[in-house]
Amino acid sequence: MSRLPMWGAALLALAAASAAAQPDTLRAAVTGDMPSLMTLYRALHAAPELSGAEVKTAAVMAEEAKKAGFAVTTGVGGHGVVAVLKNGAGPTVLLRTDMDALPVAEQTGLPFSSKVVATGPDGQQTAVMHACGHDTHMASWVGAARRLAALKDQWSGTLVMIAQPAEETNAGATAMLKDGLFTRFPKPDYVIAFHDSASLPAGVIGTTAGPALAAVDSVDILVKGVGGHGAAPATTKDPIVLAARIVTSLQTLASREIDPQDPVVVTVGSIHGGTKHNIIPDEVKLQLTVRSYSAETRDKLLDGIRRIARGEAIASGMPEDRMPVVTPFGTYADPTINDAPLTATIHEAFTRRFGKERVVQAKPVMVSEDFAQYRLADPAHIQSLIFWVGGVPQAKWDAAGGDAARLPSLHSSGWAPDAEKVIATAAEAMTTAAVTMLGKR
Repeated sequence: MSRLPMWGAALLALAAASAAAQPDTLRAAVTGDMPSLMTLYRALHAAPELSGAEVKTAAVMAEEAKKAGFAVTTGVGGHGVVAVLKNGAGPTVLLRTDMDALPVAEQTGLPFSSKVVATGPDGQQTAVMHACGHDTHMASWVGAARRLAALKDQWSGTLVMIAQPAEETNAGATAMLKDGLFTRFPKPDYVIAFHDSASLPAGVIGTTAGPALAAVDSVDILVKGVGGHGAAPATTKDPIVLAARIVTSLQTLASREIDPQDPVVVTVGSIHGGTKHNIIPDEVKLQLTVRSYSAETRDKLLDGIRRIARGEAIASGMPEDRMPVVTPFGTYADPTINDAPLTATIHEAFTRRFGKERVVQAKPVMVSEDFAQYRLADPAHIQSLIFWVGGVPQAKWDAAGGDAARLPSLHSSGWAPDAEKVIATAAEAMTTAAVTMLGKR
């Protein structure tokens, strides 16, 4: 558990009390902002940009922050935007939004659906959609910026608001840090973000103390064989059969080798081999995603993948010079850890503001985020929290009986959150979180 930087638990309790004492003019002000925030959301939704190409989106975020009274710097770590508002002595709080969209063809049927087609990093044309809700994140971030600028009499310290590029490729946070985010600008004591959720009804907030999102590795396996005629398999070493055995055996890593209380995922997401019905190929290619919460478990999984691939090849009679080649690409994203003291303080502040029925303790999930990088830059002095804001329209939630598996997920072409509830809730929640940590002492 990280220690509280400088300020101490007693001061945090006082800050939380200050946030609780706010008159509910905050909600009224957010409600008053909603028409313009929804206009902004629809414009962002209709004009998504891929990771690393957020040129117009970043310009919009920069302009909104300037209008709210922040000192704004653009082009940080690519198209990143950094907005700073200094307001006397006190801690520094960083609030993040992400900006990028996904190569997905939208199927929501919304009247402002994306029709954008762009060139992807592979040089191919692709449809583009905000299928992860980053458009709601950005509108909420603007709403929070406006409110925090208007509430300067209620907090003291420094507010840093960043609009981050390339979250979907887990590259944007690292790029901004390498470009001096914590040296060119005030270094935060607390970093806070939210993500819309396809597993909670719209307007419900979820927090998770400790591990919240998983680390993820990408692994390739080249399964070698000896090709030949499909009618004469005895003259070959069939890599397709071997690949199938490897895929099946990999499932025992989670079911038999890792503690059942230690969540892991090993998924073979791609398998390619062969060209024709009656040809046994020379090789098969597998692509894996591997997810875990600790370095020890990660190492066990990667070692297990190598051992299983080699062991199955030996069992198949494959010669030494035809052993599978296992290529891990390193940690694609580190686990996202929510510091318990900060999480408890913000959870309590949310509960006072929104009521117990709208604030729940959410389970950790196996998806990944690069938000972890901000905390990892100095874990002894920076506390971190990413929380969820439910986006499932209430009617759809009720029709599904609260079973998220029956509903469109994040990254789905059909993901259409109740944007108005997400944005109103998140703008109020982000403002509450910042004032709680910056409240005058």
